[in-house]
Amino acid sequence: MERLIAEASKEGEENCVINLHDSPGGAKTFELVAKFCYGVKLELTSSNVVYLHCAAEHLEMTEDYGEGNLIMQTETFFNQVVLQNWKDSLKALQTCDDSLPYAEELHITKRCIESLATKAYTDPNLLGWPTMEYGPMQSPGGSVLWNGISTGARPKNSSSNWWYEDVSTLSFPLYKRLISIMESRGIREEIIAGSLVFYAKKYLPGLNRRQGASESSSRLLAVALAPPSEEDQKTFLEDIDRLLPMQKGLVPTKFLFGLLRTALILKASPSCLSNLEKRIGMQLDQATLEDLLMPSFSYSMETLYNVDCVQRILDHFLAMDQISGGASGGASGGASPSACSVDDGQLIGSPSLTPITMVAKLIDGYLAEVAPDVNLKLSKFQALAAAVPDYARPLDDGLYRAIDIYLKSHQWLAESDREQLCRLMDCQKLSLEACSHAAQNERLPLRIIVQVLFFEQLQLRTSIAGCFLVSDNLDGSRQLRSGIVGSTEGGWATAVRENQVLKVGMDNMRMRVSELEKECSNMRQEIEKMGRTKASSTWGNVSKKFGFKLKSQMCSAQEGAVSNQKNNFNAKAKDRLGKLKKY
Repeated sequence: MERLIAEASKEGEENCVINLHDSPGGAKTFELVAKFCYGVKLELTSSNVVYLHCAAEHLEMTEDYGEGNLIMQTETFFNQVVLQNWKDSLKALQTCDDSLPYAEELHITKRCIESLATKAYTDPNLLGWPTMEYGPMQSPGGSVLWNGISTGARPKNSSSNWWYEDVSTLSFPLYKRLISIMESRGIREEIIAGSLVFYAKKYLPGLNRRQGASESSSRLLAVALAPPSEEDQKTFLEDIDRLLPMQKGLVPTKFLFGLLRTALILKASPSCLSNLEKRIGMQLDQATLEDLLMPSFSYSMETLYNVDCVQRILDHFLAMDQISGGASGGASGGASPSACSVDDGQLIGSPSLTPITMVAKLIDGYLAEVAPDVNLKLSKFQALAAAVPDYARPLDDGLYRAIDIYLKSHQWLAESDREQLCRLMDCQKLSLEACSHAAQNERLPLRIIVQVLFFEQLQLRTSIAGCFLVSDNLDGSRQLRSGIVGSTEGGWATAVRENQVLKVGMDNMRMRVSELEKECSNMRQEIEKMGRTKASSTWGNVSKKFGFKLKSQMCSAQEGAVSNQKNNFNAKAKDRLGKLKKY
């Protein structure tokens, strides 16, 4: 100040005006410095120590001009008080934005960030009274007590995410530096990812549109006063994408879809969009149908939903599944149906489906949702449906439903296009219910209906034949997926025993019928011989001699009995088969 006054006095006392525009902390901080110079007791806090220290350095208030000068006092308070406490370090770091060049030069910002990074890595219960003490030390009003005095601080949970909300009050440049230091200190990636998700939800309004009213309003409160511009949001989103770890399962899939949807609206960079699609593709099996239904934000509005984006996400998932060995295929890198010939019945009835099977079901549901769009081209629909491997679908009922909806909404398709579309599904992998529906579906090409009828009859014939077979691998038969496969062991044991009884009864019946037919055949032959040698007048004696009338009546009676027994047996067999299907 003395030097500045001397320089201004050279121009005359009338022009002795000193301007302090670049003084750290502004007028309020300079007033505190002036009071300190005149002996007024100065109260140092975590909110003003950074301003005062920077101003003291700017004004060169060193020990050369007086013992216990302001630089020494602020430095001592900063090291012994501020850096030892989480809350004070956070408040001091927040004030660094207003005097950033001086704080950077004096390494104040760096020391605050390193202090916070170290404390976030340690046990939160060791950080001091302002944040974490609770339990028996909690006052009746709910605030935290320190030596019996209410501090006004609220107790927090001592989980690994206890610091998420605190650091979300920092500006994004300071927050990025803090996250980088935390990563270098060895904090787990899932904790870092959780903090990034919390920070992004707080400052990206587009991510809060699908949340509940209370949660959304609380998060939007921070940006309600000064909503960021679209360009700032776009830059912020791209930075969040770069900071997120590229590892499966660290970030919720719904949050990634929210980021991608917001990035499409803000027209983020192609690299950002590609990274988000890859992240989602790595964990597509955790997505829901609602997540996939992303509107198309292009100017052309060719389709209602962004089918191309879902196609790229599916391609990323299939590439990762192939690299990881195809957990759904059951074979090393296997993508062939023969290598994955697990029991279809077990796969259908299994409560925990493999990821590739879950994705196939998800894509079939997505196809059914986008199929009514009249602007959806056949090539895009086919490409998305054909991208799912054949072994991923134990049944093609979902695909058949999507194809039927598409045909209903695109009635102008040529017969050749309909046949090409229907070739996507395997008629042998349709359930009996789907076969019955397809056989009466006028929208399907005639050739497909014939194939459906053929395989439906084949399934029915095989199912009936399987009821009379005693085989150890009856459960794994592919043709019995319509319901027989899900039977319990007790039901099968009873059915097998009944089948054995029916089989023995059928064998006895066949032997009896064969004997009767032989006997009748012999009698006819003898009668014909006698008719050729004797005259017609002696026919009565011959008939009496050989007992033909009696034999004929017996034969007729026996054939009637056989017919009745056959009818009774058929009724019993149908009844057994009905019980068997219930199992």
